[in-house]
Amino acid sequence: MDSDTTTAQHGYIHRKDDYLNRLRRIEGQARGLQRMVEEEKYCIDILTQVSAMTRALQSVAVGLLDEHLAHCVVDAAKAGGPEADVKLKEASDAIARLLRS
Repeated sequence: MDSDTTTAQHGYIHRKDDYLNRLRRIEGQARGLQRMVEEEKYCIDILTQVSAMTRALQSVAVGLLDEHLAHCVVDAAKAGGPEADVKLKEASDAIARLLRS
């Protein structure tokens, strides 16, 4: 996706370390799931962990979306013009993707 990465600081940047830590924990969960399958653990136990990992990813996504709305979309809306329309459409599309997942 082609977003403005050269001129603006992204809204999540002040919580970057928090997001990275959360994503590293999710990465560990994924490795744990692989181990569970390799070790032929009980299906329901694996599904429980998949659900936990899914919720963790959704939490990251909602946080990033919130940051995007609070910073990128609000700033674009204040400036007006075609950029505001683009940012609103991006946010709407992102929300639709999250709802489908």
